[in-house]
Amino acid sequence: MPILKHRAGMIAAALGCSIHLALIPASQARDAQAFKLPPTAANETISIPGLRQRAEILVDRWGVPHIFAANQRDAFFMQGFNAARDRLFQIDLWRRRGLGQLSEVFGPAYVAQDKATRLFLYRGDMRREWDAYGRGSEQVAQAFIEGINAYIDYVSLHQEQLPWEFRQLGYLPARWSAEDVVRIRSHGLTRNLLSEVARAKVTCAADLKSDEVRFGLTPKWSAQMPEGLDPCLPKDLLKVFSLATQDVKLTRESLNASAGDPAAADGRLVRAEPSVNLEETMEGSNNWVVAPSKSATGRAIMANDPHRAYSAPSLRYIAHISAPGLDVIGAGEPALPGVSIGHNGTIAFGLTIFNIDQEDLYVYELNPANPNEYRYQGRWEAMRVLHEPVRVKNGAPAVADLTFTRHGPVIYVDREKNRAYAVRSGWLEPGMSPYFGSIDYMRARDFKSFKHSMLNWGAPTENQVYADVKGNIGWVPGGLAPKRPNWDGLLPVPGDGRYEWAGFWRGDQLPSTYNPKQGWFASANQMNIPADYPYQERKLGFEWTNNSRFSRISEVLGGLSKVSLQDSMKLQNDDLAIPARRLAALLKPLSSDDADTRAALQIIGNWDYVERSDAPQPALYEVWLSRHLGKAFKYAVLSRAAADAMPAPDTAVLLNTLESPVPAFGATDAEARARRDQVLLSSLGQAYAEMVRLQGADAAQWQWGKLHHNLMAHPFAGVVDEATRKKLNVGPLPKHGGAYSPNQSTYRVSDFQQTNGPSFRVVVDVGNWDNSRAVNSPGQSGNPDSPHYRDLADKWLQGEYFPLLYSRAAIEKATERRIVVTPAK
Repeated sequence: MPILKHRAGMIAAALGCSIHLALIPASQARDAQAFKLPPTAANETISIPGLRQRAEILVDRWGVPHIFAANQRDAFFMQGFNAARDRLFQIDLWRRRGLGQLSEVFGPAYVAQDKATRLFLYRGDMRREWDAYGRGSEQVAQAFIEGINAYIDYVSLHQEQLPWEFRQLGYLPARWSAEDVVRIRSHGLTRNLLSEVARAKVTCAADLKSDEVRFGLTPKWSAQMPEGLDPCLPKDLLKVFSLATQDVKLTRESLNASAGDPAAADGRLVRAEPSVNLEETMEGSNNWVVAPSKSATGRAIMANDPHRAYSAPSLRYIAHISAPGLDVIGAGEPALPGVSIGHNGTIAFGLTIFNIDQEDLYVYELNPANPNEYRYQGRWEAMRVLHEPVRVKNGAPAVADLTFTRHGPVIYVDREKNRAYAVRSGWLEPGMSPYFGSIDYMRARDFKSFKHSMLNWGAPTENQVYADVKGNIGWVPGGLAPKRPNWDGLLPVPGDGRYEWAGFWRGDQLPSTYNPKQGWFASANQMNIPADYPYQERKLGFEWTNNSRFSRISEVLGGLSKVSLQDSMKLQNDDLAIPARRLAALLKPLSSDDADTRAALQIIGNWDYVERSDAPQPALYEVWLSRHLGKAFKYAVLSRAAADAMPAPDTAVLLNTLESPVPAFGATDAEARARRDQVLLSSLGQAYAEMVRLQGADAAQWQWGKLHHNLMAHPFAGVVDEATRKKLNVGPLPKHGGAYSPNQSTYRVSDFQQTNGPSFRVVVDVGNWDNSRAVNSPGQSGNPDSPHYRDLADKWLQGEYFPLLYSRAAIEKATERRIVVTPAK
């Protein structure tokens, strides 16, 4: 393996020693004295370069590492070292994808994705970038990547311990620089480019008003058509953006592609199929905090379960980092230092998405005489063009021609209409590295300092909940919020200078709450801008997630005189579907002459609206809602052209309109109700007939879990044999729940595979820290041979938790593996 040999030689040169590697036993490598790492054992000692003082990693029986260091620099160094020890392939792939360096190891099929990703790297002033995250941010990142690199150096010299993914394709993990941690932006969650394009599509086909069925706007607002905009956009406009933001898709075909293959050249071999339904891919979360007056413990409680896409290994990684002046535990992303959800022994914190609009699509008129110039304020302005080499495995380097306007990267050029399209995104501003800002707020000791640390929070846009040992609770949203003085951000705009961001709203101009009178606060991505907030001036955003999860959370928390930790864990796993309850109320007075429809009415009418995996009711309900009712509804209330232009209606709009059918279904109450009832009954009968085709004529044998499933797939699953695939993937698992219950289980309508939901859950007993509970799925490790690769999947599926231990005494009792780390001499 020449790549492995070459890297080994480079490392040996850097360490000042000579080696002979080529996958030889570690005992025969003359440079092995630089590292002293014995085989995996319950108690072991590691000696590594770069560490300044002795440190320990205590791995508990659930795979959670508790890192104890003598100083904070070593703590972050050890966090990086440990993250690489458990998740090296994952974080290397994260880096390669984010920097646009996939082609170097996977071949020419990935050149298009690398070019696309490089458009969205941060390329600004690095001093402004580091300063945006608070004092010492660069030093934290530097220590963290030095720890990663120390482990990379080790496995590069001891390739028998190299994760199998690297050995499978014959390459080595790349060393990191501190800038890599923050320059990568395309892993984050910003918005609303996809919705702008979808809205323009409906407007082109019909009118702007029709789009309110696709996505209802809140607070009360009507989208405005920007002057001079042609809403009829190119079909493949988002191809480059999708490539830049998607996960890595590995297949045998893509890995074997040649540079001359047209499908490889334009990214078709690696381009994931985009979902046409935004609700299928919408990622969210739940969180809440409970004051001592409302808590069964007499202490504050913080609960959080972020909802993201599923994978093996998990997106989240739980870790405990302890050093003088720092003692924080919780979850973050394995390629980032610090903890973004958890507690520090004084305060607890958790996050959900707060839907600030941070993206705009700009449309330009190009100079007919020079396609690298666009009209801006009555003059032709030159685009900035960068030419970057892209290394390609087994081939000549490619060149990425990256084009930028003053607003951002160009993602599409329409030669026929002489137009170009560029994205202005908060990603490209200083301080917008997703989640990296948590290294500041995780150190806060009271609400004032926590709120201050959130003033410059950039991305993702978040609802942060807070609770402390004194019993205080609060809410602090954060995120870069553009000022759009003369438009609302809901549609693309001409890039000729008339539509410019006028700076950003300050963090203290966002709403917040401290010690609310009701004794609790919750968010679930719903529209939670207070009624007295000047939203018409500040226009933070008008596209919010369906409020059903929040309604259920409010119903439960509000109905309890005291809230226990067990109540919070139960609520995180609550599968009651409020939309089902609302639809069942509409069905209750109806009847039908059709046998299938009568049977369907009886099934839905005999239900408590909890979506159990072994029950027939949720199977029928979900097939009805996602495959029949939505389609019937949009064609009933819209023109055919408008209905054809949108994949599915907004479920919140659907429910509200069905409950108040005038005027959408008819001018009079009787007419509207009759047409509505016909839509309900006919679509329900169709759903019943489909269930017969899917699971047989005996409805008592239908089960939601036979359709709805979770699959946590490894990136390499598509390039290995079936036996290896079963070892890598976790699942498929029969899954309960649906998209609109607190235990969110959003699925792909084509095959009912779960796309989003909680893989990490935590409930913190603020002050009695060892009593806190958490779960991560499928496990903590990224090594398929590790017992911690999939050991938590069953707990996650059953709604079970393990103790999130914090005190040294409790950790010692639960320690499964002790790693003593000393500096190399």
